[in-house]
Amino acid sequence: MSARILVDADACPVKDEVYKVAWRHGARVSIVSNSRMRVPDHPLVERIVVGAGFDAADDWIAEHAGPETVVVTADILLADRCLKAGSAVLGPGGKPFTGNSIGAAIAARAIMADLRAGGDAIGGPPPFANADRSRFLQALDEALVRIARR
Repeated sequence: MSARILVDADACPVKDEVYKVAWRHGARVSIVSNSRMRVPDHPLVERIVVGAGFDAADDWIAEHAGPETVVVTADILLADRCLKAGSAVLGPGGKPFTGNSIGAAIAARAIMADLRAGGDAIGGPPPFANADRSRFLQALDEALVRIARR
């Protein structure tokens, strides 16, 4: 079975990079979103439009995640679910989520949510840069190579 890339697509800034790497490796790509999104007309790319329900895209991705998949998401809780299913998980900046790092990421997310709920003004993530794209391209390539070697 070939590798498959599941993309949490609604706010993903690296979809074009996903296609580039996927086509080079012959990996299937599922672009999962809550609304119709433009995707390339290519036999390896499929568009999955889920309902508008809360976490509908996350639920679809988690249900289809497994050892032969790479999941691309910035959602920490989805990353945790996919890691538990055996997937490789990458953030759009190329940082892999791992079993060793996900606990700290979940804790940091909870702290930030508490600060926001308390009215504290906190900044968001830094702007997405070309270095993030390069790091993502390399990390996705490496993840697909690891799956192919199994």
